[in-house]
Amino acid sequence: MIIANKNEPAQRAAVFKRLRELLTQQHDRLRNYLNILDKQQDSIESANIEKLTVHVELEEQIVANIFSIQKVIDPLEEMYNAYTHVSERDSQDDIPALKAALEELKYQMIARSSYNRDLLSDRMAEINDEINTLKNSSVAAGVRRSVYQNLNTAAFVDIRG
Repeated sequence: MIIANKNEPAQRAAVFKRLRELLTQQHDRLRNYLNILDKQQDSIESANIEKLTVHVELEEQIVANIFSIQKVIDPLEEMYNAYTHVSERDSQDDIPALKAALEELKYQMIARSSYNRDLLSDRMAEINDEINTLKNSSVAAGVRRSVYQNLNTAAFVDIRG
């Protein structure tokens, strides 16, 4: 229970302002992550391994940033809820709208990430099939021979001493 004091309006405004800033930053990070997922999808479809590697590394950094900022947002949101009851929130309070936009971006992020994971899995299965086909065709054609198979070993041994 928070005890009311003369600084409460200033504290409430500070919490509100900081929470809004962090939610906006989180929104931008999620939007950036969605862009990376789109580029990742293109890299998977075009089988561009170098670009895919770069996108995966960027994805890891962005996800780490998303989680780190969320650790700050959660306690601020609790403070915001403690300071401001739903009935007291005015029309300028855009926190619920920002939270709704974040939830939509999270939903899109999960859907695209899942799609990319399935696409990558399918692509890997295709590559494995191609490798197995090449292995089987080279074995059937008799290509797999030892590099020493046609050497006359006696010609390479100096028996004179």
